[in-house]
Amino acid sequence: MDERLIESLAAAVRAAPDDLPLRLHLAGLLVEAGRGAEAVEHVATALAKDPTSAQARELMARAMGSAPAAPDPAAAPAAPSESPDSSGDAPAAKPSTFDWHAAESDLGETVGPMFVDGTTEDPGPSAYDVEAAGVRLADVGGLTDVKKRLEASFLAPLRNPELRALYGKSLRGGLLLYGPPGCGKTFLAKAVAGELGASFLHVSLADVLDMYIGQSERNVKELFEVARTSAPCVLFLDELDAIGGKRSLNRGSGARTTVNQLLTELDGVGSDNEGVFVLAATNHPWDVDPALRRPGRLDRTLLVLPPDREAREAILRTHLRDRPVERIDTRRLAKATEGFSGADLAHLCESASENALMESVGSGQVRMIGMSDFDQVLSEIRPSIGPWVETARNVALYANASGEYDELAKWLRKRR
Repeated sequence: MDERLIESLAAAVRAAPDDLPLRLHLAGLLVEAGRGAEAVEHVATALAKDPTSAQARELMARAMGSAPAAPDPAAAPAAPSESPDSSGDAPAAKPSTFDWHAAESDLGETVGPMFVDGTTEDPGPSAYDVEAAGVRLADVGGLTDVKKRLEASFLAPLRNPELRALYGKSLRGGLLLYGPPGCGKTFLAKAVAGELGASFLHVSLADVLDMYIGQSERNVKELFEVARTSAPCVLFLDELDAIGGKRSLNRGSGARTTVNQLLTELDGVGSDNEGVFVLAATNHPWDVDPALRRPGRLDRTLLVLPPDREAREAILRTHLRDRPVERIDTRRLAKATEGFSGADLAHLCESASENALMESVGSGQVRMIGMSDFDQVLSEIRPSIGPWVETARNVALYANASGEYDELAKWLRKRR
């Protein structure tokens, strides 16, 4: 076979890909030249455009070796070497039937089944993400008293099952962290999960609240189911006063039934909460439904106050670690930021960096962040916890008959 003719035809097919007779002629030459694999590609293209083409089906069978190249003798009694009939034409060969089974065996499974019964269908990922904690209590700057309380009331019994059994210490119930905003309650909860080697599931109001009746309760149930299947897991209820506010203030509201569902899940009714450690945080514990704080539920509380001087210095060093600073006296800054929350200190470092950046843009010369930037910013920034302190003082003075806020009252007296 003249290879140059095949190449010329191939070029013509590339120039006119929709010319089916030309493509089939090229496929026939390729079959005769013993290049069946190349012919299959051209014949398949032709069949895709014209599935009823008898010529294409015959060529496919020949190219794949499932039928003889010569015409069927039964369909044409005269041998190929015999002379033509009286009309002068050779007897036409009957097109052979395409062997689809052989074609499928050769090509393999290229597509999935047409129908499935749904028994093995993947339900997809959960709507709630369980993450690794990634931090430990050692990563929390300062707060020595808080760490000791956490160790005594929560971590030590968990780490020592033999002693827990000896002293009859129960693991039922959870831990409620409360205090002014921006003081690291969420970070502490993550650190507890890291100490336990447990996964961490952060739940906020947006994860629970839904506009449709009954869906909020189902969301609460699903969150606890996710935590149980991911055990050991720390389930952290952030802004508990929003999720579990006092039912007496929500008469006729869907919030009441949401709190009821939360109480049911905390009690483990119908399910075992083994390996699920419930932590919660709020800035306003006096707005939390009292039933949530009964024994066996969130019955242990821990006051998380603004960072002390040692903690403030550690926080400042952390926020300045990756910034271009020069001769920063973190000890003096820590002394000057009494009453600042962790969020306030982060804002202080951000503002000082912004001051240096804007001056560098104006002068065209990059400079380091210095104490002058902090002095300027300190004259403008005030602690953000003032409104919370005033509310907390009213609670400690006039709504502390049970004594549950004695620790808060003691801190407020020192602050005065």
